[in-house]
Amino acid sequence: MNLFKAASIISVLTLASRITGLVRQLLMAAMFGASPMTDAFNVAFRIPNMFRRLFAEGAFSQAFVPVLAGLKETEGEAATKQLIDQIATVLAWALVFTCVLGVLGAPWLVWAMASGLQQSAQGFDAAVFMTRWMFPYIAFMSLVALSAGILNTWKRFAVPASTPVLLNLCMIVAAAWGAPWFARLGIEPIYAMVGGVMLGGVLQLGVQIPALKRLGLLPRIGLRWSSVRTAWQHPGTRNVTRLMLPALLGVSVAQVSLLINTQIASHMATGSVSWLSYADLLMEFPTAMLGVALGAVLLPQLAAARAATDTASYSQLLDWGLRLVLLLAVPCAVALLVFAKPLVSVLYHYGKFTAHDVQQTALALTGYGVGLLGLVAIKVLAPGYYASQNIRTPVMIAVVVLVLTQLLNLVLVPRFAHAGLALAIGLGAMVNATWLLVGLVRRGMFKPLPGWGRFALQVGLASLALAAWLWWAAQHWDWTALGATYFKRIGLMALILSGSAAIYFAILAATGVKLRHFARRAR
Repeated sequence: MNLFKAASIISVLTLASRITGLVRQLLMAAMFGASPMTDAFNVAFRIPNMFRRLFAEGAFSQAFVPVLAGLKETEGEAATKQLIDQIATVLAWALVFTCVLGVLGAPWLVWAMASGLQQSAQGFDAAVFMTRWMFPYIAFMSLVALSAGILNTWKRFAVPASTPVLLNLCMIVAAAWGAPWFARLGIEPIYAMVGGVMLGGVLQLGVQIPALKRLGLLPRIGLRWSSVRTAWQHPGTRNVTRLMLPALLGVSVAQVSLLINTQIASHMATGSVSWLSYADLLMEFPTAMLGVALGAVLLPQLAAARAATDTASYSQLLDWGLRLVLLLAVPCAVALLVFAKPLVSVLYHYGKFTAHDVQQTALALTGYGVGLLGLVAIKVLAPGYYASQNIRTPVMIAVVVLVLTQLLNLVLVPRFAHAGLALAIGLGAMVNATWLLVGLVRRGMFKPLPGWGRFALQVGLASLALAAWLWWAAQHWDWTALGATYFKRIGLMALILSGSAAIYFAILAATGVKLRHFARRAR
């Protein structure tokens, strides 16, 4: 199949998701600003998202997709369908118990995530209330992760990549119409966002069902306890569970880091949690469009190559993915480092989002920009281990990087406040990616193809020219003051970014980079 085309489809759909997500954040910034209630919502929304990333898109996907792809390659679709049914049964029952515990334990979860919210009794109580209502969101998203793993293995990438748009649209409706309606009723307006989140979860799961039905792969979930025992005894279920345990530890490391950072930020100046959240959304634009897209395409292909013992294809897939990472992540990192304040000004500086909020969010965004290349590269390098069912090595690396990140926090946070938290994450990501890369090379799993030195030099030259252009544009205009004429500011931003793309790709072409070579075909 054409991997470049598949990755491009996912990137375009992810771009749609990020644009609607950005609109969502713009509305929230304008409607609610950075306040104790927005901090409460961000904490409450982060709790089910943390569990989603921990179990659904994290440990479960990392264990499930390689086993599913390997079984499909070696034993055929009938055996694979049986595994899907058994896994779905165990997962569904586990989610029921998890949601009950999460709703009951909401006060402890909020305290563990952000005890600093207790500085405002209203903020802490609101976070507990919203957590209880939003926690079942994890059930919908876990089943979405199961469906996405199946569809990606069958090379149906479009539906899983497009579903996040539905969540954003629901939250946009909640912010634009729900919040004012709640205000007229005398209800705290931000509570409308809770309904938007839950409706988004229902719709994301709903659109997966027709796609699975067309493939004849809609899971049958056993509703009797005897069905759970049978499903648990299936060898494939045991294999996925065995792989999930180290994967769970590895993903837990990232979530523990997030938990610690949120806890620290909650004790800083009011708005710190929100500033990091707004910066995080902008950082996730390139991370999702590049890293997530490549990871979704590569993992099932790498697992199939591994099952077929095709080591040459395995290495070539990694080489192709890493070259794309360098080509596209480096200019994005340059933009975050050099052009952070103009980006934040144009995207967020409206309504209750003040010039001070712009400055603080831009500082956090710059910290993330330091490690953007590493954050994207991990999405390609880690599947190189998962596909061969080696989860222990990435886990060990993640644990060491967690310790390093917290040591960096001790040095950076006193100096840079909330931006130090973002900078520590960025530096940790660079260490993580480098370690993963060295490990793949030493194990002989990745043998770089010729031409990497020349290619890196070409990308470096183009990125230097891009940095000079963006630095000039950032200094030439007062982007915050331009808020008085926001249409002019938006148009100017469009021109600057168009010029950036033209400069970067023109220099690449002049130095001999042929982009059509990336549209290579691979099995």
